[in-house]
Amino acid sequence: MKALVLAGGAGTRLRPITHTSAKQLVPVANKPVLFYGLEAIAAAGVREVGMVVGDTHEEIESAVGDGSAFGLEVTYLRQDAPLGLAHAVLIARDYLGDDDFVMYLGDNFIVGGIETLVDRFRAERPAAQIMLTRVADPRQFGVAELDARGRVVALEEKPIEPKSDLALVGVYLFTPDVHDAVASLKPSWRGELEITDAIQWLIDQDRRVESSVISGYWKDTGNVTDMLEVNRLVLDGLERGLHGVIGDECEIIGRVVVETGAEVVRSRVVGPVVIGAGAVVRDSYVGPYTSVAENCQIVDSEIEYSILLRRASIIGVRRIEASLIGHDVEVTPAPNTPRAHRLVLGDHSKVQISS
Repeated sequence: MKALVLAGGAGTRLRPITHTSAKQLVPVANKPVLFYGLEAIAAAGVREVGMVVGDTHEEIESAVGDGSAFGLEVTYLRQDAPLGLAHAVLIARDYLGDDDFVMYLGDNFIVGGIETLVDRFRAERPAAQIMLTRVADPRQFGVAELDARGRVVALEEKPIEPKSDLALVGVYLFTPDVHDAVASLKPSWRGELEITDAIQWLIDQDRRVESSVISGYWKDTGNVTDMLEVNRLVLDGLERGLHGVIGDECEIIGRVVVETGAEVVRSRVVGPVVIGAGAVVRDSYVGPYTSVAENCQIVDSEIEYSILLRRASIIGVRRIEASLIGHDVEVTPAPNTPRAHRLVLGDHSKVQISS
């Protein structure tokens, strides 16, 4: 069995962060989301990975390399434009050959891995096996309709009037039968080759399609709210480890990781929190569910329930929460006079100001 990992999307919902960074590399607990997926694939016993990449291919390839750090062999497959999940299968046809494969969306996060799912597929080998989870608003997802026996009878991509609340999670398993399905597709109203249409073709051709409804945690980390929630979840499993420099006047409470080379001076840190190598926290408060990446600075400030990317600095700011702060960002107080907001913002930015 091989794996097909999709890491070519534009990440429009995470702009402006993704104007300069691949969405799959935005960190959760100081580790890129994509890495959690690669670790799950390796844990399931899959070794050969085809990674579909697009405009951010250089960044993805630099971070993942040849895959050996994960116990994998990674081959990169270029996709000129994000034309749908089934299009990714189409361009990977030669790489996949006649092997079964698991398709994994690189910006998805699944607690508990995929070992059970892969083991079941290997034992039963349906034409396709999908993961489903109940969601509050199915209109944002591919939606499955099941019969009384729990078999998949119909699929629809982002329906206006969903027939169920069962959304497709970003992990799919296929036999080579799916290539016949993909070859028969025409672009949807969105101009994409939909994987839901390919699976529906298999159903219409009386090929067996199985599903598993997962009760564990799954998130598509496509927006800031979901990123912060996944960060919270991962940090909940943190084990305390103080490896950096901790000053005598510090108060460190709970599950806090201070990595080697980090420094905490005259500050209060309440876990779960991770402070990356080379980061400096001075005269500050860092509250629960905060990830501080490498070489950040937090000075005379307060921050909680947030993610700071590499080399960000927060100096003299009284309170920040529920925020995603990008690479090399500088956050400082505005001058007291005149009373005005001075902003330098990139395209598609979102700002909330308390006046």
